[in-house]
Amino acid sequence: MSRVEVSKNSGAVQHHDAADFHSEDSSYLEKRTLRKGSAGWVLLAGLGVSYVISGDFAGWNNGLAEGGFGGLLIAAVVIAGMYLAMVLGMAEMSSALPAAGGGYTFARRALGPWGGFATGTAILIEYAIAPAAIATFIGSYVESLNLFGITDGWWVYLAVYAIFIGIHLTGAGEALKAMFVITAIALVGLVIFAVAAIGMFDVSNLTDIAPTDAVGASTFLPFGLFGIWAAVPFAIWFFLAVEGVPLAAEEAREPEKNVPRGIIMSMLILIVTGAVVLFLATGAMGAAGLADSGNPLVEALGDGTAAKVVNYIGLAGLVASFFSIMYAYSRQTFALSRAGYLPRNLSITNSRKAPTLALIVPGVIGFVLSLTGAGAMLLNMAVFGAAVSYVLMMVSHIVLRKREPQMNRPYRTPGGIATTSFALVIAAAAVIATFLVDPVAALWTFIAFVAFMAYFGLYSRHHLVANSPDEEFAVLAEAEEELE
Repeated sequence: MSRVEVSKNSGAVQHHDAADFHSEDSSYLEKRTLRKGSAGWVLLAGLGVSYVISGDFAGWNNGLAEGGFGGLLIAAVVIAGMYLAMVLGMAEMSSALPAAGGGYTFARRALGPWGGFATGTAILIEYAIAPAAIATFIGSYVESLNLFGITDGWWVYLAVYAIFIGIHLTGAGEALKAMFVITAIALVGLVIFAVAAIGMFDVSNLTDIAPTDAVGASTFLPFGLFGIWAAVPFAIWFFLAVEGVPLAAEEAREPEKNVPRGIIMSMLILIVTGAVVLFLATGAMGAAGLADSGNPLVEALGDGTAAKVVNYIGLAGLVASFFSIMYAYSRQTFALSRAGYLPRNLSITNSRKAPTLALIVPGVIGFVLSLTGAGAMLLNMAVFGAAVSYVLMMVSHIVLRKREPQMNRPYRTPGGIATTSFALVIAAAAVIATFLVDPVAALWTFIAFVAFMAYFGLYSRHHLVANSPDEEFAVLAEAEEELE
């Protein structure tokens, strides 16, 4: 029996080994469209930086407690290499398959419905949980600055979710421009920090954690060789979510050109900002003192004017990432819902072409998670989801290169599958590292992932939409392959 059948009467496509597809009429997709041409490569690069920039202001420094400066530095170099390789692979796939599903679209084409949904689920878990973690950091900043007299963080969590969901509902163009301005302010804050910290830098501060008796321990690696691995999840925080740029493909101008350009440029900027804060903050305050800081850049500068300015601007950095990752979770939810993997009502867009429920429902879930106040645990849960998605996306690149060498690729990854194979190996190690650092967070995230996959296996795989843009890429390719 043929693996793919197209029924002219019902408009259904059945994959007997995977899922059942049904075509919907034009009104279905008309209610689920995004605004085209809202962003060029500059806004896309800003989006990539915005996703990540909060990681420069808080979170990464906890890796000093796991690996010391040397361990975190080595982990950061390896992870930066992984992200750069992954970004180059995603740039190729986004130029060939520009759709709102991003990583899900790539994996769907390469690995089928199960692989596509697994990848989309991992990405969605990452993007739904990361804002919850960032909300707790924003709450800490607001309380430390004594803004508005707020002393209870949950008011802050509620306010930021409500305000920024509201802004996103006005449309992608307006939201991306607002995000770009906030991100620019945060970058100015990093420049102010760097200028102030250079004069305080002392190379001896980098290695002021006393060596333990761990294997390979030294002043450079106080927690030994194992400390490098343990620092990996915190090194990921320097770059976490940059891979979300392709989610804007359907709202970009000339996405086949601008999405690759935007994601590569944002990655290069983030390598520079990550290196600046790692060296200068640690060198100014000392690894031992910085390891447990909740506000590392400010504490590294002390009590001067520069510290106060960076403290306020640091809040802008956290807001930028919170705001932009909200955009990412809404587009991933939108794409999965439009194709039938998640409840279809989640993908209906408003008059401004913003996916209303795709913004609100994950936001409510994130707000509830933020009430735990467990920012570090939520961060590790987001990292677990991210690392799983990286493995699946790199496998997708390799499979597409092998199986569809003639696919139109306006941009091609330098080094080809060797580049993405490197990213794949490091990403697999990162998945394991999350269990080593926080097994409880990793286990809870894994349980959530399994629950999503069970929903797909029992229900949604029988209700997929064949003519949704993300699915058409794959269904038509499979039909052509079958005919050949």
